[in-house]
Amino acid sequence: MKDKILKKIESYEAYAIELQKNLTAIPALAPASGGTGEYDKALYLETELKKLKFDSIEWVNAPQKEAKNGIRPNLIARYKGKSSAKTIWFMGHMDIVPPGEMKLWSSDPYTMKIEGRKLIGRGVEDNQQAIVSSMLMVRAMMELNYRPEYDIALLFCADEETGSGFGADYLSEKKPDLFGKEDMFFVPDSGCEDGSKIEVAEKSILWMKVTTLGKQCHASRPSLGINAFKAASELVTKYQKLYKLFPKKDKLYEPPISTFEPTKKEANVPNVNTLPGEDVFYMDCRVMPVYQLTEVKAAMREMADEVEAKYGVKVSFEPQQEAQAAPPTDPNAAIVKALKKAIKQVLGVKAKAYGIGGGTVAA
Repeated sequence: MKDKILKKIESYEAYAIELQKNLTAIPALAPASGGTGEYDKALYLETELKKLKFDSIEWVNAPQKEAKNGIRPNLIARYKGKSSAKTIWFMGHMDIVPPGEMKLWSSDPYTMKIEGRKLIGRGVEDNQQAIVSSMLMVRAMMELNYRPEYDIALLFCADEETGSGFGADYLSEKKPDLFGKEDMFFVPDSGCEDGSKIEVAEKSILWMKVTTLGKQCHASRPSLGINAFKAASELVTKYQKLYKLFPKKDKLYEPPISTFEPTKKEANVPNVNTLPGEDVFYMDCRVMPVYQLTEVKAAMREMADEVEAKYGVKVSFEPQQEAQAAPPTDPNAAIVKALKKAIKQVLGVKAKAYGIGGGTVAA
């Protein structure tokens, strides 16, 4: 049966491309990223799922007034197996990240194009490949009238890119009865092009907004003010000490260390000759699970206190995303061994388990 299923899947290339093209044309950006959420994409996917022989399709909606129709939808499509003792879940997420600078794209990010054997467009990999591949798998089983040993459920989540508060976290907190203790989960999110890596672990993640308040004045009279930008710049430099404060390494992860990087910078003043009284920057911290995020925040606060004392500013923190890492999956667990075996049989590749920086729906 395995060979028949694989042969069926290979025959679906045109169908897979059509799904990818249509999904790419429906931007699913979180309201926090300037969009309206996943509603339109979920509606399209429901239409496609209804063409197949799923035993049930349901929407689990997380309320968010800023989103289209006030909801962030999560889709679940179930295909019954010979036994319902447990469910094998295949999870993907519908939302995407913004395309960034449009001028850096060689084509419209929302119009998928094909170059050789590659599909190019915003979302084709992260995470439409998971959605499409899981649909192909179950369609093949259906057309061969094959029922697997256990129930299969496809879960297409909302809100992975901005913290999963309206997606996986919402489901686990508000709808825990959806999942059983014996259930198994495949989350095709992180990986590599040749399929040789299996993600089993993630680092803790902390995105921190750091606001520095000083006193605005004319730049020609700096003694009359307090330069928030200058103080914040010193704090950014101080935060590089976090690498030394949290130095533990683990070769399971790529990279094998915790990372602490300044990223986004908000504009302060619009003109050159004004000394800024407020400055805002952001830190992206990916922390080894052996450390608690409370430790990292305490170290950041201590350094901020030093800057406050030196410059007379006030520094405040506002976490944008904060998630202590879940326990890693044992690289020798049955589910990992089964996946390694399947990858070897189908792709001819020897796969290895690894960990990543965190923040996917798997966490």
